[in-house]
Amino acid sequence: MNRRDFLGSSTAGALAAATSVHFDLAEVTIAELAERLQSGRDTAVSLTRKYLARIAAIDSRTINAVIERNPDAMRIAAELDAERKHKGSRGPLHGVPVLIKDNIDTADRMSTTAGSLALDGSIALRDAFIVERLRAAGAVILGKTNLSEWANYRSSHSVSGWSGRGGQTRNPYALDRNPCGSSSGSGAGVAANLCAVAIGTETDGSVVCPASMNGVVGIKPTLGLLSRSGIIPISHSQDTAGPLARTVRDAAILLGALAGTDPRDLATQAANGHVEKVYTVFLDRNGLRGARLGVARKFMGNNSTVDRLIEDAIALMKQQGAEIIDPADLPSSDREMGEAEGIVLSYEFKTDLNAYLAGLGATARVKTLADVIAFNEQNRDREMPWFGQETFLKAQARGPLTDQIYLDALAKSKKLSREQGIDAVVAQHQLDAIIAPTAGPSWLTDWVNGDCDTGGCSTPAAVAGYPHVTVPAGYAHGLPIGLSFFGPAWSEAKLLKLAYAYEQASKLRKEPKLLATVPLSSPHSHT
Repeated sequence: MNRRDFLGSSTAGALAAATSVHFDLAEVTIAELAERLQSGRDTAVSLTRKYLARIAAIDSRTINAVIERNPDAMRIAAELDAERKHKGSRGPLHGVPVLIKDNIDTADRMSTTAGSLALDGSIALRDAFIVERLRAAGAVILGKTNLSEWANYRSSHSVSGWSGRGGQTRNPYALDRNPCGSSSGSGAGVAANLCAVAIGTETDGSVVCPASMNGVVGIKPTLGLLSRSGIIPISHSQDTAGPLARTVRDAAILLGALAGTDPRDLATQAANGHVEKVYTVFLDRNGLRGARLGVARKFMGNNSTVDRLIEDAIALMKQQGAEIIDPADLPSSDREMGEAEGIVLSYEFKTDLNAYLAGLGATARVKTLADVIAFNEQNRDREMPWFGQETFLKAQARGPLTDQIYLDALAKSKKLSREQGIDAVVAQHQLDAIIAPTAGPSWLTDWVNGDCDTGGCSTPAAVAGYPHVTVPAGYAHGLPIGLSFFGPAWSEAKLLKLAYAYEQASKLRKEPKLLATVPLSSPHSHT
């Protein structure tokens, strides 16, 4: 039996169960859910029941996106229904089921573990600020999503979407393919209609890459637009949460609900005057008319099919009235920026993680990075069957944030990504945004060799702390490809306007069919 036959037969039962019954919430938007709730066609309870039933029916046997379901979801939904009846709706997210990444604190009966067995059973003492915002908006937290363990910062040979606690998340377009990471479950869960919208986090690529490879919209906001308090950290210079959704409008709604100043996160003070209460007001079908877009061609050339899709996108945007400046490459060196970023992350990870772990309650068995390293060594068979923790060891060996090597690397990374990077090219060409392919096609998940680099443009905006939006741009051999829009600090509204106009002109997202593998006859371009 060849590999394709084996894959087909081994997943046939799960796929039949997943596709035999029509899911009446497939591809539904937040606006459509709100109409159902307003009309009485559905309630928060019925929506929550339907999504939980879908997760139970297909997730563990196919995608494995959800690491834990919320045991209180139905009770919360019932309370929100009662509130709607007596007081009316809180807003567009009232009663809407949402999934969140398992590195975001919830002070309830769910653990917050970053996918690590070292934190299994750890219950947060307080909700993350963005969870407080989510609850205040009336959303129903369905559960938590699997992720690349420790947000993909344990090993340079890691497998995206794998965690010791959660196992392997799979790509819903081809189950033998990788969902990218680290927000693997959030991207795959939204794509497969396991929730209305989801929240991920990004240090470098962890929102936009899963969005691209799972055929959904992702927003990596400006550093400080969303609070990081109560989120298991990697780097205070780059970490941020971000929405994942099937449409730009839904992502914009979620962004507006999450944004706000948090006294527990000083970085959010910089957002004063930049936070929009409602981002959907900027969405304009004609938003590309007169826009100046620069093509970062340095991120092309990795895959001819991807390049053709991006050329198609450029042509469409020209038809919609955009002025294309091509090329408009970032002058900064990728190698230099990457080296400086690596030093910054390893220093900040040790300091930031130790601070987070020290604040955990009695349910946590680890209190320092050194404790986590020791736990992994003692549980190698469960935690390190495929890859190690050399990145942890390197971080543990770092000194304090007063070390000159750290200070120099931090200054260099910001200079290269900002004034000599995004800010420079935007000013030179008077651009509204820079565009590029978000990432290449999803690779085959390979626990022996680890991840495969298929290209990507996440690093400049990630290192700069600047906003980045990705939207579906078509399919390469049946695998989703995203188109990126990124630009200067606090340009979320402009980027969403551009991304929405492109989305409405192209309408390329297709619901995944949970195929076992990429069909040999799959077309090279979008379908």
